[in-house]
Amino acid sequence: MSALLDILQHALGVDAFGQGRRYRNHFVTGEGSVDWPICLDAVAGGLMVRRESALTGGDSLFLVTDAGQHFVTDNSPAPPKRTRAQMRYARWLAADWFAGSFGEWLKSPYGREAA
Repeated sequence: MSALLDILQHALGVDAFGQGRRYRNHFVTGEGSVDWPICLDAVAGGLMVRRESALTGGDSLFLVTDAGQHFVTDNSPAPPKRTRAQMRYARWLAADWFAGSFGEWLKSPYGREAA
């Protein structure tokens, strides 16, 4: 199941925990690839649909169905708990308006709040 989940997550553009913005919905593979039989099984299970496209150079285009999206949501592991330091660093990354370094941000009122 892990290889199937990995392919579905990759096709949707989410991380290994099924999180992130689902900014795409496609996976391209062809006969002879290790992913080929997994994608065919996903089609048989209703998790993906297969399309042919001239843009894929002869390979097949697989799209994740609604059932496949639910599969990703239901089967992705929970993300690990983050430490306070990791959460603080994530807040700095999200503060794209702050022009200074991480060290400067830590010394600012924004970096000290909820420390």
